[in-house]
Amino acid sequence: MPLPNNALVLVADGRKMLFLRNHGDQNQIDLRTEAHDERDDAKDRELRTDAPGTQGQRWGDGRSTMEETDFHQQDEDNWAKDAANELNRRVLAHDFEALAIIAPPKLLGVLRKELHKEVERRVVCTINKEMSGRPIPDIEALIVNQTAPNEPADV
Repeated sequence: MPLPNNALVLVADGRKMLFLRNHGDQNQIDLRTEAHDERDDAKDRELRTDAPGTQGQRWGDGRSTMEETDFHQQDEDNWAKDAANELNRRVLAHDFEALAIIAPPKLLGVLRKELHKEVERRVVCTINKEMSGRPIPDIEALIVNQTAPNEPADV
């Protein structure tokens, strides 16, 4: 489905959130930046509060270390939840009727779990790709390629 006029586009990754608005129409996309947010990549010492736990063993030599939590992944998941909360807030304020989401697969999975049913209803396009560092013309070209109707093959 082509991207309609006034559609909202979210381009996100684990550190950036970029909201774009289509000022063009279905035939000619014209994305303009509406809002953006970026966080610094936190250092391990800022994310961790303690050393990993250990568990005693009844047999064998020594103690095994329990699996350590991936704090960077937790931080990125929280970032995705923040993006979902922003979309939920905007949809309930009637800010958009159509939405395109461009995000890496892991972030997209976390994002989808947190979306309000009204946001899900308005999603016209989701693209599993890292595009947050790319210029707007590249994002426009990606959306055009993903939303172009399939033309019948010549027989």
